[in-house]
Amino acid sequence: MLNDSALLDRTFQALADPTRRGILARLSRGPASVSDLARPLPMSLPAVLQHLQALEASGLVSSAKQGRVRTVSIEPAAMNAAENWFTEQRSNWEASADRLEDYLATLQDDGEKHE
Repeated sequence: MLNDSALLDRTFQALADPTRRGILARLSRGPASVSDLARPLPMSLPAVLQHLQALEASGLVSSAKQGRVRTVSIEPAAMNAAENWFTEQRSNWEASADRLEDYLATLQDDGEKHE
């Protein structure tokens, strides 16, 4: 469970940065070289590499080097941990809201009985 928590932390940390989200949006259309990913970004290549390292550490992307070209690909399955967390949270919030609604209905019914 602790390892899952650490991976989830790295995933959310990676997703918190708009540059990284932009890189992921670009990669959702298909693999790209590091140069292609860096070209439209207003930063140095070393800065782009740091963003890619964070994305790779989170498992959201993978890279492979062929000759002098490093190609980066999105790893869609890595989003499963975040998606599962959101689903679990939504379920908990909805259950809490349902309990509150039931409680308020009980209070209203009790109030009407005493009038």
